[in-house]
Amino acid sequence: MSTALMTTAAEQALGLALPHRRMEEWRWTDLRQMIDKPYPPRQSVTARDADIDRLLKASPFSKIAATRMVFVNGHYDGKRSKLVNGAIESRAVASEPVLQMNQAFATDGAHLVLSGVIDTPVELVFIATDATPRAIATQNVIEVAAGASATLIETHIGEGSYLSNSVTEIRIGDGARLDRVKVEHDSADAVHLAHAHVTLARDVTLREFTLTSGAKLNRQNGTYNFTGEGTDAKVSGAYLIAGRQHADSRLVVDHQVPHCTSRELFKCVMDDHARGIFQGKVIVRPHAQKTDGKQSCNALLLSETAEFDAKPELEIYADDVACGHGATSGDLNHDHLFYLESRGIPPAEAKAMLIAAFVGEAFETVEHDGIREALADYAATWLTYHRGKRP
Repeated sequence: MSTALMTTAAEQALGLALPHRRMEEWRWTDLRQMIDKPYPPRQSVTARDADIDRLLKASPFSKIAATRMVFVNGHYDGKRSKLVNGAIESRAVASEPVLQMNQAFATDGAHLVLSGVIDTPVELVFIATDATPRAIATQNVIEVAAGASATLIETHIGEGSYLSNSVTEIRIGDGARLDRVKVEHDSADAVHLAHAHVTLARDVTLREFTLTSGAKLNRQNGTYNFTGEGTDAKVSGAYLIAGRQHADSRLVVDHQVPHCTSRELFKCVMDDHARGIFQGKVIVRPHAQKTDGKQSCNALLLSETAEFDAKPELEIYADDVACGHGATSGDLNHDHLFYLESRGIPPAEAKAMLIAAFVGEAFETVEHDGIREALADYAATWLTYHRGKRP
């Protein structure tokens, strides 16, 4: 970007330069142009208890998680948190240079050490209450001890105008299993920026799912480093976006050792003028023989003005691997619609059934029955609101 260009109001408020379209990784999500208002960081916000409690109840998992850490406007809320499991240790977050913006403005975050077999899900809830536009930054560190097994839920909910910048560092020890589910349901006037950096040791099982539905602008980065043999990771996600929402996910899956398996599956639904983007790269290092890595992204465009861009990449330096990728986009299958309507199902209901079946494939990667049902209920509500009353 030419230095002759004037600094934007958002850059002035944040005190740093934002990514722009001349950067290959940001070619479809030009933050410099898309963040159209200043978001001063570390702004003090007074929130009413009634507003916090109302937003907290809006979590799809409010009745599932026995252990919960709540963050309100970037700060830990001990009164509403529940730490009842002895296998979970909570610590103060130490500052880490993960991303420039997050490092500069982070106020709080979760540091969890998970050990043993934890039977009930653990939820991290990030709430933003309605106030003047501001930037909220949190840093989270999740350590899964060797041999441990846990289910972690991350929920983002808010009202008003704000920029949320969340960075999560996850370290999974030998022989451990982590099921991680993230739901992004921020305010319709919010900007959601997130990065998850995951390090996987030997014989690890990772099951990760992200539902992207809120915020006017959403950019999520994920980096997955395979450092031990015998590890199996499945990373999946779904978009449910409409209006003029913009959602961009970029994943880098780095196979550094032999005999590991990775799968990425994204099912993206866009309506109105919404735009969805998927950028996925699988890297296989020279010594990572016997790698099995595949990725797939499928888009369902519910209007002629919706848009989807895909950039799947394979970067392979080993010769004994099984890797592949695929991407598709299109509208609803009219033969399937005709079949349902010919059996007396109203057009709106028939469309909702096909959309639910499409996105449900990604939900099936979530193994916890209660969480999977909560996600399905959330999707049904979205479909009813955005499509149920349309012809």
